[in-house]
Amino acid sequence: MSHGRGNRFSQDEKPKNLTLAIKHLIAYCRNYLTLIILALLAGFFAIVLQAFGPDNLKVLTDEIANGLSINGGKINTQLINEIAFFLICLYLIAAVLNFIDYYIMATITSKIAQEMRNEISQKINRLPLKYFDTTAHGDIISRITNDVDVIGQSLNQNLDTLVQSTTTFIGALIMMFYTDWMMALTAIFSSLFGFIFIRTMISRSQKYFDAQQKGLGDINGYIEEIYSGHTIVKVYNGTKQAQATFKTINDKLYDSSWKSQFLSGLMMPMMMFSGNFGYVMICVVGASLTYRGMISFGVIVAFMMYIRLFNQPLSQLAQSLQALQRAAAAGERVFEFLNEPELSDESHKIKKLQNIKGAVEFRHVHFGYEENQVVIKDFSANIKAGQKVAIVGPTGAGKTTIVNLLMRFYELDSGQILIDGIPIDQVSRENLRRQFCMVLQDTWLFEGTITENVSYGKPQVGFAEVKAACKAVGIHHFILTLPQGYDTVLNDQTSLSTGQKQLLTIARAMIFNATLLILDEATSSVDTRTEKIVQEAMDKLTKGRTSFVIAHRLSTIRNADLILVIDEGDIVESGTHLQLLKNNGFYTELYNSQFEQQT
Repeated sequence: MSHGRGNRFSQDEKPKNLTLAIKHLIAYCRNYLTLIILALLAGFFAIVLQAFGPDNLKVLTDEIANGLSINGGKINTQLINEIAFFLICLYLIAAVLNFIDYYIMATITSKIAQEMRNEISQKINRLPLKYFDTTAHGDIISRITNDVDVIGQSLNQNLDTLVQSTTTFIGALIMMFYTDWMMALTAIFSSLFGFIFIRTMISRSQKYFDAQQKGLGDINGYIEEIYSGHTIVKVYNGTKQAQATFKTINDKLYDSSWKSQFLSGLMMPMMMFSGNFGYVMICVVGASLTYRGMISFGVIVAFMMYIRLFNQPLSQLAQSLQALQRAAAAGERVFEFLNEPELSDESHKIKKLQNIKGAVEFRHVHFGYEENQVVIKDFSANIKAGQKVAIVGPTGAGKTTIVNLLMRFYELDSGQILIDGIPIDQVSRENLRRQFCMVLQDTWLFEGTITENVSYGKPQVGFAEVKAACKAVGIHHFILTLPQGYDTVLNDQTSLSTGQKQLLTIARAMIFNATLLILDEATSSVDTRTEKIVQEAMDKLTKGRTSFVIAHRLSTIRNADLILVIDEGDIVESGTHLQLLKNNGFYTELYNSQFEQQT
């Protein structure tokens, strides 16, 4: 069962074009619709007020012209002053309304972008681990940054422009027919080419905007992948290959970007041509009608402004639609992400694991990452509370998979896993994971002080406990050599070895002090001397706790209470270190092969 705001659209209803994307954006922005409508109304009335300007300017021009030519230079200054004052008030009120419009829209669009990022962040926490195993992290980052920014900017800069341009266009059209129908038809005819051109360009350029946003995601994903493995690229002289692949992706992005920008960019020059052509036609037709006495000179002046009010919105519409096309492509990617299937809702689960002893049982567990590709086959094991269990086997045997299932990072295909007799699928993931502390092969430290990193997940812990944990794993002395000691901020400028980072994560696990402990290759990155120190700390840490140790170095798990030997998803042997050596089976073969490599 999916939940959350991001799933308000069905999976098969993804925004594939401009209209549908705008529809989804409107649905997403429903909480702000009242304010958006208020802003758009302010912009609407601002444009309506401005539409009356040219008509009054016509009266003003005719009054001046009549005074100079007919009344012997006598001009009705009182009427001119009244009209001028009215125009000033008119444009001043319009400016205030425009300010209100822009202020509200800027505030709302920033909040919408902020809310969208927050929702994507929350969505990430609701997605299954499988999604991240099959999606480039850089592509996800691109959706959070590039795509959301495009949507926010388009809403802010183009939504009210779209409404105002439409209002200006319709208002100018009405006032032109009100002033003179022949001149109005002339203006419409001169702009007809612009209408046809805009429609054609919008339909042809949308697919390139879609490709452009996808290309941005692809290039971000590739950059993230290459720079996270920059050392490996250098070691294996993969620079040329990386550059060639980057060039291929970048060329595709350039091609789609160039085509989208070029086709949509043609709108502005065409509208400028249409506007200039309109000025010429108004002058020619207006002069002819004035010569015949059918219109006054003031009508030509008014239409010179009307043609600007008529054509300028078309240019703005062209720009707005160009931006909204890109927003449609960005919206498609964002809503596609928000519609991804989520982890099942567990709000109804009231059963909890509390004060557990730590007994763990696997009952006929079957699991595969992909359908018809079974990794764990009929796995069964019974671990008593407080036992130190080592899980060993060749690469790909399913060791880490068992831990992933135990933590419910993935769900079982069949079978059960029980903790203290309670099936783990009957409790929430959050409650389950509170019972575990974990040290992985891949270290993870965030930008913060050493104290904050060690106490992560349990920030209320005192400094004395942090210090004691660091002493236990043998990193206390090194921390004291740093400029600010435990207050040293870990970032790119702080030089820590891989082993030192691992020791900090082990100290973090000690601080968390959970009943169940998982060590996934926890000592694989430290040297032999440090391994001895860490092993002693691990012995203290595992005492009284049920611990699962995944290790390739079999020398580190000699004192395990139970060793499970896994091969191709099945337990092929189990027992203590000495018992398994006496059996002279698969474990003995693994152990001796490591001994031979060391000698």
